[in-house]
Amino acid sequence: MASFVLPHSEPEVPVHLTSNLSKDQLLSFPAFKQWIGTLQHSLSTQKTQSHTFHSSPYKLRKIDIQSVDFFGGKRLGFVKLRAEVSNDDGEQLPGSVFLRGGSVGMMLILQPDDVPEGTENEKQVILALQPRIAAGSLSMAELPAGMLDDSGSFSGGAAKEIAEETGLEIPASDLINMTELAIPDALSDSDERLQQAVYPSPGGCDEFIPIFLWQKRVPRGQLNDWRGKLTGLREHGEKITLMLSSLDQVWRHGGRDGKVLAGWALYQGLRQEGRI
Repeated sequence: MASFVLPHSEPEVPVHLTSNLSKDQLLSFPAFKQWIGTLQHSLSTQKTQSHTFHSSPYKLRKIDIQSVDFFGGKRLGFVKLRAEVSNDDGEQLPGSVFLRGGSVGMMLILQPDDVPEGTENEKQVILALQPRIAAGSLSMAELPAGMLDDSGSFSGGAAKEIAEETGLEIPASDLINMTELAIPDALSDSDERLQQAVYPSPGGCDEFIPIFLWQKRVPRGQLNDWRGKLTGLREHGEKITLMLSSLDQVWRHGGRDGKVLAGWALYQGLRQEGRI
């Protein structure tokens, strides 16, 4: 099994690879680069005398890569690793990590255009229903998730389904990053430099999800057509389908999805502060 010393590590950190992963593949994997950079900076903040762990700081000692998944046989997609993080007193921090990187969640709100502007009346949220095998589900209701493409516009399977079913395109210029508005960025070197995003499972996974808001007023007749069409019922073999939920009930209809609850809480909080 191949191994190497992590560049710029102090103390030196040995990295043990699996047989199907090279040093260059790991070091160029965006999720690994982001995770190791964030962790190393967080460990460096222990130098501040006011830090909780200043008197006995934790150090990254070793990384064991346990398994990897490739997408399409070539592109590195997921990495499972074990990071040994301990202090000189022999105390360890849990270090099992599933690396997959970030994605985005979209809170898409529609409202009839004959409702007075500036009100919350009759707002509807688009939810996606799709299989989520990791949760044991074949029909999980959630905020549409995906990626931002090179132009900054929403892309991915859910975005494609929304475009096909409604004709709606979601350009970057219309998006509001609610997590960026709500979560302050690091102000000094003594602050941790986490992403301005929601971490749905930080006990074992690096995934971070900025939650974006997109609102559009549409003709009532069009919204009624969509309400009749977007019921969540799937055609035979259809993997992703859509449904509309009233804004005031979306926390209930999508309550198993952390993106829904985070989006709803961010929306309500930012509305109360008059920031959206």
